[in-house]
Amino acid sequence: MIDLAMVKTHLRVRHDHDDGYIQVLIDAAAQSFNDQTNRTLIAPDGALPDPVGNALKPTKAIQQGILLLVGHWYVNREDVVIGTIATALPKATEFLWRPYRWVNVG
Repeated sequence: MIDLAMVKTHLRVRHDHDDGYIQVLIDAAAQSFNDQTNRTLIAPDGALPDPVGNALKPTKAIQQGILLLVGHWYVNREDVVIGTIATALPKATEFLWRPYRWVNVG
């Protein structure tokens, strides 16, 4: 979806020590998009695997939401950060992903 180099640029990480961890965060953020929107993200050059029609390729807004979420998780590595208000999903990410939400009717 988003390559590791782009995410490392966003995070301003110049070393390779955290590459495996950052890749886990990328995968988790993409899965979070799928879960939050009831959609299936596919690779930009991939075929649409979903017969229902809710699969889509990542737009710039979706990518930005993933970058923001990965950045949030990279800096805040614990479930609760002392001295802040706890939220389930950063508001900017929610704002970027809301238009892509797929609602099943019936």
